[in-house]
Amino acid sequence: MTTISANLQAVLARIRSAAQCCGRSPDDVRLVAVSKTQPAAFVREAAAAGQLAFGENYVQEGVTKITAVGLPNLEWHFIGPLQGNKTRPIAEAFHWVHSVDRLRIAERLSAQRPETLPPLQACLQINISGEKTKSGIAPDDALSLATRIAQLPRLKLRGLMTIPEACDDFAQQRQPFRQLRELFDHLNNHGLALDTLSMGMSNDLEAAIAEGATLVRVGTALFGERHTS
Repeated sequence: MTTISANLQAVLARIRSAAQCCGRSPDDVRLVAVSKTQPAAFVREAAAAGQLAFGENYVQEGVTKITAVGLPNLEWHFIGPLQGNKTRPIAEAFHWVHSVDRLRIAERLSAQRPETLPPLQACLQINISGEKTKSGIAPDDALSLATRIAQLPRLKLRGLMTIPEACDDFAQQRQPFRQLRELFDHLNNHGLALDTLSMGMSNDLEAAIAEGATLVRVGTALFGERHTS
């Protein structure tokens, strides 16, 4: 068993254990392997071990890697900050985008999504901790923006994403994830039909799963430290 394959099994075991500990089905939590800065060979290795969903933060790197990997059965998630002048390659190459935080960006993604492809699956990024250095919108703005995005064609609003402030205490880790879940419930109570909570990474996936995460984004625990050649 290769290192990446062994790491994948260890991460999946963590997900199963975390789900079972809070009475959830492990099948309700999917792993997105964060492959940013990792070589295409590592993605192919993880795919050979059974991993199908991969996350990229940088547009050009992600598009180049999708071509280099060359496996049509993989699902590609864009999880980095969105710039208006770089929406077209995302709309054309990715299956999911987790980091929508402006109506203009959503409108561009919708307009640029090829009609030959299924709708682009999208999450609204929430700056749950209010950090000035983080992307995302304030929770108070979520209902208005989500309602407008949900009406766009070629784009399907699936849920919410967040990257909370780093913390090592389990109880404290749960707090921002609980806030996101409560916001998720609030939006659904106002007529939206969301089914996805993208939250939790290598260091806090257990806390995220305890609060309802359906997608966890894991890079370091799977691939090791980033490659920055």
